[in-house]
Amino acid sequence: MSKLKGLGTNFESLVPVGVDVQIVSTANEHKIHQLSLDVVKPKSDQPRKYFSEIELEKLAQSIKKQGILQPIVVAETEQNSYTIIAGERRWRAAGLAGLSKVPAIIKKVNELEHLQYAVLENVQRQDLNPMEIALSINRLHNEYQQSYEEIASSLGKAYTTIVNTSRLLNLPEVMQESIANGTLSEGHGRALLALAKSPSLQKKLYAQILQKSLTVRQAESLVSEYKNAETNGKGVAQTNKAKVVKYIQPDTKKLAKQLGLKKVEFKVAKNGQAKLTLTIDDNSQLKKINKLFGGDS
Repeated sequence: MSKLKGLGTNFESLVPVGVDVQIVSTANEHKIHQLSLDVVKPKSDQPRKYFSEIELEKLAQSIKKQGILQPIVVAETEQNSYTIIAGERRWRAAGLAGLSKVPAIIKKVNELEHLQYAVLENVQRQDLNPMEIALSINRLHNEYQQSYEEIASSLGKAYTTIVNTSRLLNLPEVMQESIANGTLSEGHGRALLALAKSPSLQKKLYAQILQKSLTVRQAESLVSEYKNAETNGKGVAQTNKAKVVKYIQPDTKKLAKQLGLKKVEFKVAKNGQAKLTLTIDDNSQLKKINKLFGGDS
């Protein structure tokens, strides 16, 4: 083992597999261990859930040629047994590449620190998809009672970014899956969330995004159109409703007798308009009605 001072923590990424060194920086001391693959296991509730087989194979081919350039980070659970904090993709690819050992940095962490470190490392490396980040935020918030402000601070993200990402979990499962597998972006997800109170419109927008390969901006434009149409529709309905009058039901038989007519009918149409129909048998009755309403006799 050799000591190399003053090279900084980035030197770790240059250490090939098979070399056991201690790197001392001005901030921390990191020791890289060579651990057998079979004593390292992924944590069942680790943030990253999705691994592309194609990308794993590409990484495995790279590892065969260059080795693992950056150690994984693990926590010791018991003697000679470790769980992965960060670097499961490298660990998986190492197995595909036929390696028996993997370089690792061992951290002493509690459950909260384990999750925080895993999320932070993966977010910084952009290894987590938006749904995996949302699930991790949800765990930090609900299981460990961390506020969104605290989570934002620990991840180096804006508060609004953390809140908006966590809201993706409110989408229907099929839409969450589309975001997780990369079919939709987080921006598409936010556009769909804007229609959360109108499930039918939300499904319609989701279908259009997929069928027409809409950009986020196009999706947001459709959201505005849907909302405007919905608002205008409600306005028309309220206007029509305001026009509906509850009419007093007249005594048509009595009215017919007073007017000297054979028949008088009163009806209210579906649109709220009322119609009074007078049945006249001859001109004398017409003259009488005309005079009654102020006309010439």
